[in-house]
Parts: sequence; C-alpha cells; structure tokens
Amino acid sequence: MKNHPVLWFYVLTFAFSWFGWSPMVAGSHGITPFEHPLFQIFLLLPAVAPALAAVIVTATNKGKLGVDCLFRPLGQWRVGLVWLMIATIAPALFMLSGKTITQVLGLSANSIPVDGNIVGVAIATFVMSLLSNTWEEVGWRGFALPRLQKNHSALAATLVVGVLWGMWHVPLFLWQGHPMSNYPFLEWFIGTIAVSFIYTWLYNSTRGSLFVVTIFHVLTNTYGVLVSGVSVAALAMVYSFVALCLVAIFGKNHLAR
Repeated sequence: MKNHPVLWFYVLTFAFSWFGWSPMVAGSHGITPFEHPLFQIFLLLPAVAPALAAVIVTATNKGKLGVDCLFRPLGQWRVGLVWLMIATIAPALFMLSGKTITQVLGLSANSIPVDGNIVGVAIATFVMSLLSNTWEEVGWRGFALPRLQKNHSALAATLVVGVLWGMWHVPLFLWQGHPMSNYPFLEWFIGTIAVSFIYTWLYNSTRGSLFVVTIFHVLTNTYGVLVSGVSVAALAMVYSFVALCLVAIFGKNHLAR
C-alpha cells in the first residue's frame, strides 16, 4: 500500500462498493434470495466505500495523524463567499441550462420520476446525498485527486478520477428499476468526466476544501430532482462546455484561480 496508495484506494473502493451493490443487482433480475429487503443493508457499503478505502490506505501508511488530516478539509469552509456561492448556485444554473438545451434541441429528458410532494422528495434527496456524497468526496477529491496531482497535471489527474468515478457507477446501470438504469451510459459517462473538471477547479481554487466540493455534489443531486425535463445528453454538453472553458482559462497544469 505504501508504494501504490492510489491503486490500492481504487481496488478497495471498487471491491467494497460493487460487493454492496451486487445483491441489489442480482435481486432486480429475480435471483433468489437477493430480492429480500434485508439485503438492502449492503447499500451502506457503497455509501461509505470511498472514505473507508481512503482511511484504510491512509492509516496503513501514515497512522492516526494521516487520517485526521484526511478528514480536516471537510470543515474548511472559510474559503470566501464567492466560492460558496458558486458551489451553491452553479448546480442550479447547469440544470436550467441543460433543460433549455433539451427543449431547444428536442432531446429526450431523463428525469427521475417524482411521486407526491416534490419539495419533500428534494429534502429527502438532500439528506441522503449529504450522508453519502460527503464520503465520496473524501475519497475522490480528498484522497485520490491530490495524490495524482503530485506527479501529473491537473488535467491528467482529473481524467483519471473522472473515468474511474464513472466506472464505479456501472452496477447502478445493471440494477433494474434504479433510475440510472434508464440513462444512456455513454452520454452520462462523458458528462461525469466533464463535471470532474469543475470539481477539480473548485477543489484546487479553494486550496483543497472538501466542504465546497461536497456542497456542489449534494446540491447537484438535489437540483436534479427540483429541475425536471433535463436530458442526460444536454447536461453532458453543458458540463463539457464549462470544462473546456476552465481548461482554456486556467490552464491544464493547475486548473485553479
């Protein structure tokens, strides 16, 4: 683990996560006994897997002090009002832009069906995202990204994180009945890689604030419920345009203000 910490991080993250998702995927295809609701407890694994893997690798290499440093950026909220506003408002602007493109180009929307009170569903999404996306960011941006950027440009590091982040979600596309199983994978995958550049820009510009990138992540999911009629392809276009602008303006080496 000391020689290849990032490799071990991804091996453990994928192993924990895919093991946790496997019963739900199997159950959705009618494989006994995985249809039983008790197997849903395994969903706790993918929710915490990136952070858990990061803790295991960090504790092995640097001990308790290293683990403390791993989580400290979650409380790094004094980054300037501008960055907090960007993390809060930008996800809504991206969704609205995606909706506009969807309507103009006549694309097929891939909205998550909402039954009942949309505000209540949005609040539930916010809470669930807060409980899961936080631990994702500890892994993706808190552990993997800074270590990759030590030896590679921000562009290369972001591509690695983005591609593997996208591949990590593959079981959700195989889980029948899950909202993401209806998404066009290629367009979604491209959008995931593209939005990773926005995360890197936020992370690097705020000197490694996981607080900011977590807000951005959580609100992206929340606005995804509130803003309906958005095509996955349209959103990928928005993210790709913004990513290209960020690289052109801030440079591929550091991708920061």
